Amino acid sequence: MPKVVANGITIAYEQDGAGPDLVLVTGIGSGGWFWRRVVPGLARHFRVTVFDNRGAGESDRPDGPYTVDMMAADTAGLLDALGIRRAAVLGHSLGGYIVQRLVATRPELAGRLILASTNHGGLAVIPTTPQAIAVMTNRQGDPLEIIRRGIGIATAPGFAERDPAVVQELIAYRLGNPVPPAQYTAQVMAGMGTAQWSSAQVEQQMRAIQVPTLILFGENDNVVPAGNAGLMAAKIANARVTILPNAGHLFPIEDPAATVMAIVAFLKDFGGD
Repeated sequence: MPKVVANGITIAYEQDGAGPDLVLVTGIGSGGWFWRRVVPGLARHFRVTVFDNRGAGESDRPDGPYTVDMMAADTAGLLDALGIRRAAVLGHSLGGYIVQRLVATRPELAGRLILASTNHGGLAVIPTTPQAIAVMTNRQGDPLEIIRRGIGIATAPGFAERDPAVVQELIAYRLGNPVPPAQYTAQVMAGMGTAQWSSAQVEQQMRAIQVPTLILFGENDNVVPAGNAGLMAAKIANARVTILPNAGHLFPIEDPAATVMAIVAFLKDFGGD
């Protein structure tokens, strides 16, 4: 992957396609690889940029703590380094918090916004299900067993049985590209820090989103329940909600065709940038 220096760290990124810019920001423990099943479809319409967040993949892995403001500054620095002056920006899970802060701090960079499998922060959200918390906090067993449990809770019921080849590919990626425990924890804590946002901060941040926004979820999301979509939509002036059936938290991996269709339809409706 090519690399640039931005916000004091080296960030690894990839670009594919041509057209209006679309930047994809991933969540905890994943690099740009997370998007590999949707990039080919999106690249038929846009110039797609993916990258490894700090702490993951081929980007620098500085010691923590990390914050979403820090990671939003990483994203802004990457766009500046690449000469991207305005883009559609999609954030998944932790990436959703990152792009919310990006819009609040560098609004000129985001022409369109997609918030995927995330929430608006603060305490007035629908929390992670007890089943998902149990899986995410249970570190017993060998690494393969832990990864399989995590995939099971983060995808829709029956996905592992329906698409074992994709599950095996995801397992191989996780085993071959582990995020060091300290950096993984730093990313987790960055995400958890959003629960400390006050209601006033949340309201201010939601008001700062003045661009057309798509809120995109899998209906079977146990990690960030899909009910959070409506909570965000009620606070964003120009938002639409799309819920993908038979998909969970990892819907870009579970159903790439439906994911691409939803993103392209939204961006084409609003001019693509």
